[in-house]
Formats: sequence, C-alpha cells, structure tokens
Amino acid sequence: MPITAFEIETLLRETFPDATINVQGNDGSHFAAEVIDESFRGKNRVQQQRAVYAALKGKMDGSNGELHALALTTKAPV
Repeated sequence: MPITAFEIETLLRETFPDATINVQGNDGSHFAAEVIDESFRGKNRVQQQRAVYAALKGKMDGSNGELHALALTTKAPV
C-alpha cells in the first residue's frame, strides 16, 4: 500500500515533535524530506539520518517497505 507525505510527516512528528519538517512527493514511494531538530545538534549526518530512519518504524525496510526512496536533509536549527 502506498504511503503519503502526510503519513511520513506524522511518523516523524512522533519522534521529533518540535522539529521543522517538510515532506514532498506524491507518487506513493519516492519522497524528499527536510527535518530540522535540536536533537541533531552535535551529531554527524549519519547519526541524524539513522534517527530519522528509526522514526519511520520500518516503512523503508527491505522488500516489505512501503517507502522506496527518501531524499533526506537533516540539520540542527541555526
């Protein structure tokens, strides 16, 4: 079943409630997301992106994943 940008944002919002989150895409499997959150401060990009993938709760895991591709930008607020 295809996933929506709103569903991705909802999942991310559960883990990053105070973040600025922007999710774009509408084909059901390819999206771009920007997540700006204070919890990323002092973490490298790999650590930041792992936190985002964990927040997606398996939606990208292997062949069962609903989300095929996510172009991801993460950073701490300025």
